[in-house]
Amino acid sequence: MSHNEMTIYEHIGELRKRLMFVVVFFMLAFLGSFFLAEPLIRYLQHADEAKELTMNAFRLTDPLKIYLEMMVFISLILTSPLILFQFWAFISPGLLERERKVTLSYIPISLLLFLGGLSFAYFILFPYVVGFMMNLSDELDIQQVIGINEYFHFLFQLTVPFGLLFQLPVVMLFLTRLGIITPMFMGQMRRYAYFILLVIAALITPPDIVSHLMVTVPLLFLYEVSIWVSKIGYKKVLQAEQQLQRELHEEERKREE
Repeated sequence: MSHNEMTIYEHIGELRKRLMFVVVFFMLAFLGSFFLAEPLIRYLQHADEAKELTMNAFRLTDPLKIYLEMMVFISLILTSPLILFQFWAFISPGLLERERKVTLSYIPISLLLFLGGLSFAYFILFPYVVGFMMNLSDELDIQQVIGINEYFHFLFQLTVPFGLLFQLPVVMLFLTRLGIITPMFMGQMRRYAYFILLVIAALITPPDIVSHLMVTVPLLFLYEVSIWVSKIGYKKVLQAEQQLQRELHEEERKREE
């Protein structure tokens, strides 16, 4: 039975199997991350951005909470390629052979972009934000008492959204190849997209113009890159449709002969 002939219950059953496979792999990754969480926490605690800060635990459960959150974070990164592959495998029967090969290549690109977004936020944006906060405290003569729970929450809040936002070119290319959006539509929605990105930048940065620009400019650049990538994908879609039409026309001509 082909994918198109499957009933809705069979689709749900297949989706459930794929989700169960992801959950099992996530649990295994979670167990394995037990050995990775502590070195990563220690690295983040002693990095240049945090070495001058004294980490405090205001609750007995704070260290355990940070340890578990770091394990979940590591597990999600390790599981993300499998999640993307299972999603691709679920929809791939409805794609053409060329589309299957092309969209499969998006998985490693997506992972690299996510890691690139995390790196940009941690190595470029995060040091500036921490420095800005510390300078503001000094100017106001405020002695900061840093809670380890709040520190890592702030770190995740600043870095993880960038990892997700850096997926924008891949997501737009994927939607373009599926025929859901076009580069023309993205161009028409540019002003609204800019406004949304400006709001996102305001939510994840301190209230100063420099840090806001440090976030806004890369996001706007990502959107323009997404339009450019979408144009490439759109041309590929048109070429594939033309090729399909030629093949159908050739088959029809052979049947007539």
